[in-house]
Amino acid sequence: MLKRVDRVQIAVADSSAAEKVVAEVFGGELVRRDKSAPLSAKRSTIQAGSSLIELLEPDGAGAVQDFVAKWSGGLFGAGFSVDDLDAAAHHFTKSGVNFDQSAGQLYLDSRATYGMRTVISQHHERAPVGAIRWIYEVTNVVADWKAAADRYARIFGLDASKFSAIESKNFGYTGTLTLFDPPARLDRIEIAQITDPNLAMGRFHQRRGDSLYMFFVETDDAGALEQRLQARGSRFAAHTRDAAGLAELFIHPSAFLGVLIGVSRTEHAWTWSGDPERAKRAAKQRAKKS
Repeated sequence: MLKRVDRVQIAVADSSAAEKVVAEVFGGELVRRDKSAPLSAKRSTIQAGSSLIELLEPDGAGAVQDFVAKWSGGLFGAGFSVDDLDAAAHHFTKSGVNFDQSAGQLYLDSRATYGMRTVISQHHERAPVGAIRWIYEVTNVVADWKAAADRYARIFGLDASKFSAIESKNFGYTGTLTLFDPPARLDRIEIAQITDPNLAMGRFHQRRGDSLYMFFVETDDAGALEQRLQARGSRFAAHTRDAAGLAELFIHPSAFLGVLIGVSRTEHAWTWSGDPERAKRAAKQRAKKS
């Protein structure tokens, strides 16, 4: 049922200042400013690549205000698109998932997911803008990845046979990638269960419990994005380089509204997403052109 990782929602104290950050880092373009009644929030929707970033500023008592008061802002929710919003609503009802419907979006009851606030929107194709291609992953850190994977396959209408196991000793977790439509697309929820509580992800889970941890974007030119970050004096880590140049980097939360963001060069993420040969071929082709 889920088609794309369509957007992320970021809670902020000052949406005007936050809009400038998204524009400077990703070349994002403002789509509209409005309000989200279910979240009691002022909302700035910005397009980056073909994806959307919703900046949520508290507008009265509610979940966004509570989040900003507790954590000073950060990654609040994940958004996915579907081809048929009415059919999705029917499926959620059949699956026992409660939701609020407002302005063409479904806001799922947070008790249905593992700390991953979720909004479902009608799918729209968008021509990419700015410095990235799209958002393709949100990371949901949980205590039991198998239970989360089973539930997400059921409530989101996903084919578990397409999921790809993942494990990282460097970052201290194990779990699965709930790939929506491989090999066509990378879009997925990364479900991560901690194996080393002393590393960054483990410490995050100890503080916040089951929750959203970060998101990943893809770009045709990771080096150009690196230069944008350097020009701002932003904190980041260039994680992987190869013969074709910079392949992966991580943007520190201090540089982007309290959110950790992974950036991978086009096709590079297949290295850990079930098709490493595809990533190698893409790197070779890119190296030949450079």
